[in-house]
Amino acid sequence: MTHQSNRREFLKQGSAAALSMALFPSLTRKVAPSDRVRVAHIGLNGMGTNHLNWFAKLPEVEVVGLCDVDETHLTKALNTLQTLQPNTTAKTYADFRYLLDRNDIDAITCATPDHWHAQIAIMAFQAGKDVYGEKPLSYSVREGQKMLKALNRYDRIFQLGTQIHAGDNYHRVVEIIKSGAIGNVKTVRIWKTGFPPVLGPATYQTPPATLNWDMWQGPAPASLYTPERCHFTYRYFLDYSGGVFQDFWCHIADVVWWAINPTGLKRVSAKGGAPEGIGDAPKWIDIDYEFDNLSLHWTSTPPNVPGADKKGIGAYFEGDKGTLLCDYNTREITINGVTMTDVPEIPITIERSPGHQQNFINSVKSRKQPESNLAYARQMTMPMHLGLISYRLGQPLEWNARKEKFRHNSEANALLSREYRKGWDLI
Repeated sequence: MTHQSNRREFLKQGSAAALSMALFPSLTRKVAPSDRVRVAHIGLNGMGTNHLNWFAKLPEVEVVGLCDVDETHLTKALNTLQTLQPNTTAKTYADFRYLLDRNDIDAITCATPDHWHAQIAIMAFQAGKDVYGEKPLSYSVREGQKMLKALNRYDRIFQLGTQIHAGDNYHRVVEIIKSGAIGNVKTVRIWKTGFPPVLGPATYQTPPATLNWDMWQGPAPASLYTPERCHFTYRYFLDYSGGVFQDFWCHIADVVWWAINPTGLKRVSAKGGAPEGIGDAPKWIDIDYEFDNLSLHWTSTPPNVPGADKKGIGAYFEGDKGTLLCDYNTREITINGVTMTDVPEIPITIERSPGHQQNFINSVKSRKQPESNLAYARQMTMPMHLGLISYRLGQPLEWNARKEKFRHNSEANALLSREYRKGWDLI
């Protein structure tokens, strides 16, 4: 395993690498269509394990680096990779910055906790690497803005890990909505059921010797170590994520943005309940969004519309000619009182995905942005952040979509970004 040197030495090396890239951009490896894409993975527990399995099985991919702040995750991932690519020479890292310093890596995947997503992606762009990043896109609105600016500046490729986007069902739903089969859609209801686990009481203790807890926290506020705040259950703490709501927003809001592209957000109004235990992300949250062309409603229970009670997650489109109810894999279209699963006369107009990860690899080679590209993902993700801000402040908020800031509310605007913890502002 690559060991961490002192901070001064790293900064010296990092500055030299950045300078060499600025002066000699040709040092960044260009991937020819016939080449294998050299991929490294950052964050290797949970979804990161899926990343490793997905990409290592693609014939065009060679996994050349693994990184995690927990040695147990790193050891497990290396063992997995050795079964998938027996001749692997991949190197392992405890600090992602050393991995990014390599100029022979074409792309990275990021499956860290949410509060690390933006900084890692931006630094990867700066290092000449493309990024497949887990959802949500970022921890805050301002981070998403910085990500898009960096992607454009360094001419990089980005795919958000909304794997469901690649499925045929979402493609078909979008074709049907865009065809006008259910008419002009003015209202959409989306939901996800399920409460967070009850965590606690906190068992504060010395972090395991295998875990770099300081780096795990990174830009987030410092906290004493307790297992409940780390690894999978981190998502139920607002320091790092936004609970069930933030975990699932992108998966179901995706089909709405793809089909309708809501624009001109004007107002956000959220209400919710606090969880039991030591977590502080909402136990449940209901949000009303008013756009120029749409009323959108998120609920933590199914809405009172036909068929919704049978789905733990879903979207219900209300048009002036009919309705469409869908989840990840199914759809029901109702027109003139008749319910059907398809409208055969509507042609296939959207090219089907070769697979979400393959789409990313194809984009790395072609230099054309993939399906869940960063510009799209940022617009789709932004209302999620705004809904959480309304919940945290306990008040409805007026939004200026052009300026991307709240109207006449400095307290709300302060929550559009967060000052990084000292020593961990790396961008």
